[in-house]
Amino acid sequence: MGRRTVAVLTVGGVAGIFLAAGCAFRESICSSGEYPVAAVRSTTGRTCVEDGQAPPAGFVQFPEGKVPQHVGDEWDRYWAEHMLDENGRELGV
Repeated sequence: MGRRTVAVLTVGGVAGIFLAAGCAFRESICSSGEYPVAAVRSTTGRTCVEDGQAPPAGFVQFPEGKVPQHVGDEWDRYWAEHMLDENGRELGV
């Protein structure tokens, strides 16, 4: 095999590894040491807050057991169609 063939095979193999790993990668909603909060009466407004800190004005915590952890997970999709009021109670869209 020539050098060019080996280089192409190497690049192809590395690309395959990245593609395979990419399929298993799940993007977190927040960084480590943070938790997600929802904007009041919004299906799109979110931010991340440092653990131990209260949500900023206009934001509330997600109900226990319904906190999105990863982009596209069950609760991330759920909250795209549901809202919370200023007391953290669920509202329909």
